[in-house]
Amino acid sequence: MPVNPNLDRLIAILSETLSIDADEFAEDTLLLGNFPEFDSMAIVSILMELEEHFAIEIAEDELTGDAFESVTSLLEFIDIQQAATAI
Repeated sequence: MPVNPNLDRLIAILSETLSIDADEFAEDTLLLGNFPEFDSMAIVSILMELEEHFAIEIAEDELTGDAFESVTSLLEFIDIQQAATAI
């Protein structure tokens, strides 16, 4: 499986924003319902960090709960947003 260059940056953002050790996160880590710290305020903070660190703009109508299901789904969401920004 190819390595996603955004994985380490995403894990660092999640770790810092949620104040959870980075070792708690891997590609298959579930997010929603798995961490009490992962609440609506944390999601807003994470979105702001994602926009800044990945140079993307996230429109409200592009957000779904599916994007925050796991680290993998969030990585896929970032990849899609980056591809859309590159167009």
